[in-house]
Amino acid sequence: MGKGILVVWTAALLAATLCASRWSDYRKAAALAAPLDQLPRQVGPWTAAPDSSLSAHVLGELRPTSYLARAYHGPDGKLEFFVAYYSQQKTGVSMHSPKNCLPGGGWEVWQSATMEVETLDHRIVTVNRYHIQNGSDRQVALYWYQTPNRVFASEYLGKLLLVRDALVSGDTSAAIVRITLPDHPGAAGQAVRFAARIIPEVDRCIR
Repeated sequence: MGKGILVVWTAALLAATLCASRWSDYRKAAALAAPLDQLPRQVGPWTAAPDSSLSAHVLGELRPTSYLARAYHGPDGKLEFFVAYYSQQKTGVSMHSPKNCLPGGGWEVWQSATMEVETLDHRIVTVNRYHIQNGSDRQVALYWYQTPNRVFASEYLGKLLLVRDALVSGDTSAAIVRITLPDHPGAAGQAVRFAARIIPEVDRCIR
């Protein structure tokens, strides 16, 4: 990417962030269409364990309107599923990127990429795939962002879309969704298959 293009792109992001913080303060919060704990407890071959609770410290950092932390057990082992929903993004209340949160939790990202997922309702969406390590513990993480109208992977695109949504519809609601499981051959494929099933279900909650 040329220096001139990079400068323009950076300026656009800064302007988008500023506009979003100012405009979204005047927007109404969007209620969930259905509580997150109504997400299916049976997702294909995966069966849910009892839901988990985040600590007061973590909740104070994330400040979601609603969240769900749940483990699912399947034929190839366990995966962790997490979704945090924000009814309105504004100054001080917005989604936290795992790019920032993972290092703070002691995790090292040793490989990252994006990948496409074909959902059960026949959409092709892009998600982030991270291979992370904390000591001897290696994990694969898939994460993405969902709004009532789209699924996307890029934090930078998200900031620009936030401005557009604030100006056009006034709806700045969004969710960040994450799947993690032990890193082993086939783990990324397992996560993708789960994502293909859960993305339409999350849509039903946030639309």
